[in-house]
Amino acid sequence: MTDTAYLSNEGRYTIFEYNGTRLKIIAPEPLVRYLKITDFDPKIGYIAVLTNYSCFPQPEEEYIDLRPTLRNLMMDADAFLKPIKKLEIR
Repeated sequence: MTDTAYLSNEGRYTIFEYNGTRLKIIAPEPLVRYLKITDFDPKIGYIAVLTNYSCFPQPEEEYIDLRPTLRNLMMDADAFLKPIKKLEIR
């Protein structure tokens, strides 16, 4: 098992991948790509990331809360997030 999770996007969807699990979350429509993780707290499932949007000339900071998605999927958020130590852009 690895301790690294990955964040990417496919069109207007955010993709969060960890240990064979792939979460696909609807993102804002003008999303072009994620640029840089600025903060990640796996204990609470919180991500702050610099994002490139087609409607803004400069990168914008976006916030992603994984817990609601995990809860909606009836996943144990604590068990899923606990082994993650770092997050990288893919």
